[in-house]
Amino acid sequence: MSSSPQAPPHAAPTDADTRPSLTVLSGFWPAATFAVARTLLAADESLLLVRHDLARIRDGVVRRVVRSAAGIVEDERIALRHGCVSCTLREDVLPTIARLARTRPGRDLVLMLPEVVEPEAVAAACAHCLVDGKPITDLVRVDSYVTVLDAEHLLDGLASTDDLTALGIQAAEDDHRALADVVVRQIEYADTLVLWGQSRDGAFDTSRLSVLLRRMAPWATHLRVDGDLVDAGALTSQLRHTRRHRPGTPGILARGLQGYALGAHEPDPDCGVVSAVFRARRPFHPQRLHDVLEDVNAEVIRSRGHLWLASQPDTVVAWEFAGGGLAMGSLGHWLVSLPEDRWEHVDDQRRIAAALDWDPYYGDRHQHLVFIGVDIDPVELHRTLAGCLLTDAELADGEDAWRTYPDPFAGCFPLGAEESTDTDTDTDTDTDTDTEGERPA
Repeated sequence: MSSSPQAPPHAAPTDADTRPSLTVLSGFWPAATFAVARTLLAADESLLLVRHDLARIRDGVVRRVVRSAAGIVEDERIALRHGCVSCTLREDVLPTIARLARTRPGRDLVLMLPEVVEPEAVAAACAHCLVDGKPITDLVRVDSYVTVLDAEHLLDGLASTDDLTALGIQAAEDDHRALADVVVRQIEYADTLVLWGQSRDGAFDTSRLSVLLRRMAPWATHLRVDGDLVDAGALTSQLRHTRRHRPGTPGILARGLQGYALGAHEPDPDCGVVSAVFRARRPFHPQRLHDVLEDVNAEVIRSRGHLWLASQPDTVVAWEFAGGGLAMGSLGHWLVSLPEDRWEHVDDQRRIAAALDWDPYYGDRHQHLVFIGVDIDPVELHRTLAGCLLTDAELADGEDAWRTYPDPFAGCFPLGAEESTDTDTDTDTDTDTDTEGERPA
């Protein structure tokens, strides 16, 4: 197991905060995630682990289990008004956390999420849902969001083209998420990543996975545990009472707009893994960009970011690729396209980031994309994307001419007249494309 130095276990807080600490564990492979949970329980007899089984969620029933190192504390089946993850969070997960914090003071909590639940959904519930009229953070301190990755299955998960419905593990009737999308979002929101076990292909591939995770989430703390012999005390010291969670950090789609890093530019291969950042001020020509969608993602495991199209100069377009599928959608208006009296409705961090990077001609509009994969050619990737930008002659034609360009994306990213301008949220309209460069449906 390796990591950067962390605070000692149960480090004394720097203030008089007496709230129990909550560690949120997520991971698509429950055996690895539960192994970490059991390790934490073994190191602290007072710790309580909360789990929810969603096997019957579409019938409106979930099973809640609370355990300590000594055994089962609670085991109940809960009937919900609606069978969905958000209802489970609102109606039982948060109330259970609040109840345990009140009735068992001084005992820290670990919340182990079901494999299909994304940690950002829990963070949103903690931020916006009240329990008995109060936010959950009045009762507990969210210490860290930890995602556990099984080294034996991680690469297969990232490359999978299956969706949750096809696998029969969807969290609701209308849950059409792809397996790879769930895995990457669990990785990217976490402040701590644990790579558990070894790749079936040996030590080099395990090291490659470690590098890949560092490229996918350079903002996180990274740990490796071989899974065969685990020092419970050491792992506890690296995962608990770290205060790594930063509630103000936006989700992945809004990171770049709010001035946070979207990825690290590491064009030199490390175990074959490359991370390439593409930034530019000029807009993309819509047809030329559409024509290279297959090429730019051919060898990519994950790409993400935002862009602007010359034919739709008012719209921030989100870009996400995982598991062989590209999703593009609207993130709202560029600030330069809004009257100043509407800027007050935009997130402060977004306005600060735009002001620091403002261009006299383009305003806050820019391209910001990150591509991560094995054996990709960053030079050729940059050349391909740069070839999609408007030429000097096209720039000289101006916006009125740009709006008349043939646009395969026309109608895919609508901006409503009364649309909210607070764009630090998820995409307003998701548009799935495949890597064969067909027109988005």
